[in-house]
Amino acid sequence: MPELPEVEVTRRGVAPHVEGQEVTGVVLRHTGLRWPFPLKLAQTLTGHKILRTGRRGKYLLLHFEHGVLIIHLGMSGHLRILPATTAAEKHDHFDLVLGRQAMRLTDPRRFGAVLWHAHTQGAVLDHELLRSLGIEPLEEVFSGSFLYSKTRQRPAPIKQVLLAGDIVVGVGNIYASESLFKAGIHPARPAKRIGLARYERLAQAIRETLEAAIAQGGSSLRDFLHVNGQSGYFQQNYFVYNRTGEACRVCGAAIRQIRQGQRSTFYCANCQK
Repeated sequence: MPELPEVEVTRRGVAPHVEGQEVTGVVLRHTGLRWPFPLKLAQTLTGHKILRTGRRGKYLLLHFEHGVLIIHLGMSGHLRILPATTAAEKHDHFDLVLGRQAMRLTDPRRFGAVLWHAHTQGAVLDHELLRSLGIEPLEEVFSGSFLYSKTRQRPAPIKQVLLAGDIVVGVGNIYASESLFKAGIHPARPAKRIGLARYERLAQAIRETLEAAIAQGGSSLRDFLHVNGQSGYFQQNYFVYNRTGEACRVCGAAIRQIRQGQRSTFYCANCQK
């Protein structure tokens, strides 16, 4: 699944092509993805300009003067900027036409979403999919002391707490494993049993890991492609993720794998306590 870095890379990729542009058409090739497409979406958007792009967690936001288009890439989706006349392929479900070019959503598994939130419905951050999300890990308010204060009553393993998204948003499976390794914290350690100093290291590790992934274009996930059709390169720098049995890049011990909440977790038992 595209995680925060992949969605941020996507946002930065489409922004120069869509910001300030007027929507000249909307093409819907199915009735919807995870949820039905909004009724009369073409009438709602056509003739209006995209003021700016944004992101909340793994949701891409296109801001108009009268509302916000919310896009989620699901498990396998990606956006591309193409000539508007480009023939559609099997899994191309949604085009936002901007004159001679279009922003096209491709989603083989159809777990993504295209939703509309009008300003008359209130602030977009109060949308039912966004209002319960935790804080953004790349914002200044995210810190070790924040993590420490929010986990005093959380007995669940720290890896699961990070993935839950109600404390901090967007730290998905790959980057949680990598951040915990960098901070030297065992993924199964109860969140409430981690001290302030270690949370300070973890917050810094999360920030650095996500920033590095964004700078390198995200991870080359099987289904994720950039706007220009290329894949990311952060995978080449994984310390633990998907490296079961390989030597730790720091101490040489074999990387281990466990299952947590139906997800694979990778760690070094020597480096992470």
